Amino acid sequence: PFPVELKAGKTYGWCACGYSKRQPWCDGAHKKEAPGLSPLRFTASRDGPALLCGCKRTRSPPFCDGSHKGDAV
Repeated sequence: PFPVELKAGKTYGWCACGYSKRQPWCDGAHKKEAPGLSPLRFTASRDGPALLCGCKRTRSPPFCDGSHKGDAV
């Protein structure tokens, strides 16, 4: 997972395709590398630290749920 600091009320674009060079944030790479995907836009509900998923298999995007520990990753 990517440890980040979020600001309440701010909207973020989490990379859902895995091709961004600015992980965990979207840099537009999906337009060329994965045109069927788009970033997940979310607004932070509170200030503070968060763990954002890096494996892209989370069941609670954009937040890490430990899916990276599974056999498929």
